[in-house]
Amino acid sequence: MGASPASGWRADIVLYAALLANLGIAVAKFIAAAITGSSSMLTEGVHSMVDTGNQGLLLYGQYRAKRPADAEHPFGYGRELYFWAFVVAILIFGLGSGVSVYEGWLHIADPEPLHDPLVNYVVLGVAFLLEGTSWTIAMREFAAAKDDASWWQAVRNSKDPATFIVLFEDSAALAGLIVAATGVWASHAWGDPRIDGWASIVIGVILAGVAALLAREAKGLLIGERANPALIREVRAMLEAEPCITAVNHVRTIHTAPDRVFVAISADFADTLPMGEAESLIERIEARLKAKLPQLSSIYIRPEKREDALDAVAMG
Repeated sequence: MGASPASGWRADIVLYAALLANLGIAVAKFIAAAITGSSSMLTEGVHSMVDTGNQGLLLYGQYRAKRPADAEHPFGYGRELYFWAFVVAILIFGLGSGVSVYEGWLHIADPEPLHDPLVNYVVLGVAFLLEGTSWTIAMREFAAAKDDASWWQAVRNSKDPATFIVLFEDSAALAGLIVAATGVWASHAWGDPRIDGWASIVIGVILAGVAALLAREAKGLLIGERANPALIREVRAMLEAEPCITAVNHVRTIHTAPDRVFVAISADFADTLPMGEAESLIERIEARLKAKLPQLSSIYIRPEKREDALDAVAMG
């Protein structure tokens, strides 16, 4: 079925692992920055704090998304998670990238004297191990959900932003650690503290790229994305197998949560089918669809003549 969303507890493991790792790393980086005066280390500390807050927001979004449907939100609150995913992308760009570029520019304009880099190397090494552990957990969970799809296609198909956001954040964090370590080493090797500032700017550019990618994916989820094409084909096949349905005009879907799909179906029923039997048939079809595809939380089937469904070819 393509990239299916991870179950709640598995997604929580990814988020909690990332949150704890980033919180400990942020504290260590800030201490190292205070001791050594490293600009790239300071921006890495800000980066880790932003990531910690992001995991907190995603956990909050998951909690809010689990609220049951009510009169005001009849399809539930599942898409609230997509809103918080978009907020995370904004924070990565505004705080993570913005502060990194600003701090790097300040360090280039007014470089600080060089200090012993040993503390930086120790903190960066520990941070790499912790970030690598979090990245490995996120990678395993995402790989288990993507089936045979390519990595990029799995991201595009995924309707659960928690897993791929953590994966992207940890990937950016590992790249940032490599850049920071290179900047610290080059600054001391060549005796130019401004290199450390340029490393901070490079980290900011990396974060900006990740933020833009996440914002694009979150925007699509907020607007409303269709279900996996394989699921749509399966719904259509089940309908076309019904002898009393002469044509399936269209099957339209939208995700109301990572694991919930609303489907609207237009089908042409046989003219000889009495109204009472049509109602019973629709009920049986809905029951079979929900039994085979439990992610279909809401099903709407509309009897409609083929010739009246003007957009049947375009949408079908």
